[in-house]
Amino acid sequence: MEGPELLRLVDAIHRERNIDKEQLFQGLEHALITAARKKLGESAEIFVSIDRESGDVTVVGPNAKKMDLSDLGRISAQTAKQVYGQILREAEREVIFSEYDRFQRALVTGTVYRLDGTAVIVNLGKTEGYLPKHEQVRGETYRIGDRVLCYVVEVKKIGNRVKIILSRSHPDMLRRLFEREIPEVADGVVEIVALVREAGYKTKVACNSLDPKVDPIGACVGVRGTRIKNIIDELGGEKIDIIKWSDEPEVLIVNALKPAQINSITLYEDVKKALVVVDEDQLSLAIGKKGANVRLASKLTGWDIDIMSEAEAKEKGVFDVPASTSTVDPNAKQTPAVDQPPATKPQAADPSTVAPTAAAPAAGGEGEGGPSTEATASTESTADSAPSEGGEGGPEALPSG
Repeated sequence: MEGPELLRLVDAIHRERNIDKEQLFQGLEHALITAARKKLGESAEIFVSIDRESGDVTVVGPNAKKMDLSDLGRISAQTAKQVYGQILREAEREVIFSEYDRFQRALVTGTVYRLDGTAVIVNLGKTEGYLPKHEQVRGETYRIGDRVLCYVVEVKKIGNRVKIILSRSHPDMLRRLFEREIPEVADGVVEIVALVREAGYKTKVACNSLDPKVDPIGACVGVRGTRIKNIIDELGGEKIDIIKWSDEPEVLIVNALKPAQINSITLYEDVKKALVVVDEDQLSLAIGKKGANVRLASKLTGWDIDIMSEAEAKEKGVFDVPASTSTVDPNAKQTPAVDQPPATKPQAADPSTVAPTAAAPAAGGEGEGGPSTEATASTESTADSAPSEGGEGGPEALPSG
């Protein structure tokens, strides 16, 4: 092979596989030394040099005797070819690993190349990605030639190959989509505090704004829902609930259970449990299909949420227990809240203050007479949390519907 032809070959490999030219020249020199020792012996002192400008190859054998490449013979030439091929594969593996290693925890777009059993092989250009069954979205089908957006879970070396594990169901895929579609999230103005996902069905996202002038929910939804619609379309129609984060557990639970309307919440902090009472017609909405809504709300808030209707709550005597954030045993004997004013003698003349059943526990867990949590709980009126006048923090009638 003449010098100019060798230079063209090195340049072609460099452009096609993105391998450094110097690395290619050094690999070729090493392959020629290996081939020469195959003919002259493993202990032979061989020196090979390739001119980077002209491409001329200089081979110096034992006793400083110059050799021609044709003197090495056919077997040595085949050895040089095999060694150089192995060096090329290793160099290409390092290039692919270094290139895709920076894409870990990022989004990549590829084309479905083939189906390997239940797994999907995705062509990413210079290499292939592996989308296993447990990282796929239930219900999605993949056909050869389809373009798919995936999340890179891991990039690792296996032998002479680089294996890229992809995912379509990872929760962080949704986080990256929010960063891509919503500038406020990418800039850090809107922060995604918590995110839980059941891939293919529903996702709940709790966000917070670091700028009081920016509405976090409005920023995520966009004008007429254009921003969130792009994300939903990318996920194949998966439902996404966006709520506002709150440091107050009762407010966060109310927001997390939306769109269901909550009547009352009782918090038991020691066991990290929340007892939520809703109207009968809101029960199925609060629980969700196959329990997904309450399950995701529990993961999002970190509280074990138990939901029941008002009729069930009365039957189990839930309203006989005061709403208190410090309650340990739901069946404990009723005692006044710490911040409750001293009890006064009730006026028996007023029958409305001696109702046979207690009112729903006040939201926020601040005892009888505690304040309403927030305007987000639309069915939670002031009457639910304020005591009747003239009674011992006595309850009023429950709100209807």
